[in-house]
Amino acid sequence: MINLSYDLHLHSCLSPCGDNDMTPANIVGMAAILGLDVIAVTDHNSCKNCPAVLAAAKEYGVLAVPGMEINTSEEVHAVCLFPRLEAAMDFDRLVEEKLMAFPNKEEIFGQQLIYDSDDHICGKFPNLLINATEISFDGLWELVRTFDGVMFPAHVDKTANSLIANLGFIPPDSQFVTAEVKDLKKLHGLKKDHPYLEGCRIISNSDAHYLEHIHEPGLTLPVEEKTAEGVVRALLNPPVYK
Repeated sequence: MINLSYDLHLHSCLSPCGDNDMTPANIVGMAAILGLDVIAVTDHNSCKNCPAVLAAAKEYGVLAVPGMEINTSEEVHAVCLFPRLEAAMDFDRLVEEKLMAFPNKEEIFGQQLIYDSDDHICGKFPNLLINATEISFDGLWELVRTFDGVMFPAHVDKTANSLIANLGFIPPDSQFVTAEVKDLKKLHGLKKDHPYLEGCRIISNSDAHYLEHIHEPGLTLPVEEKTAEGVVRALLNPPVYK
């Protein structure tokens, strides 16, 4: 097994709440400076900056996993990661069809900038990306698996846009085996109140919208191989406690 230092929940300038300095090359460059092994840029309801992120990652020698932070119909945020860029972009097209066509107002929500592999702006996404989609959390696991991806609920300890805050509980028939906790000091209480989490791999990411908020190395994820496929496989399997 290989232990990879990670930050698997980052927002680029495509997310309206992401700082405009969060360009694909800047994100990957900062990850390289910090010494992270693997990152994932997971913009709200879109993978459209993933091609540029993966191109920059190849240049910097950082592993990048293509992904998205989807906003379900219940307004639950969940991170979806994919082993291949093609699968991520196929999922992106499906989600775009399920996203409310409400025009983005840049003066209120911020710009939604799409970058090319040379880190130049090549477009803007016209409709607001932070809206809820028509996709329910209930069927999200199965949907993401049809694209060979993995889904985990984002920041389950937050009081807004989290599985626990918005639904009030973890559905007992859930299939996810990884969960993201923003503040690990809350983990003991979370497991006590929600025993489902006892069987989950717990990870903690920065959810960074600014370069200075990207996590420094510290937490690690054990994988069989240092590839996007290896990361997805690890997150598909519950932890083995000895």
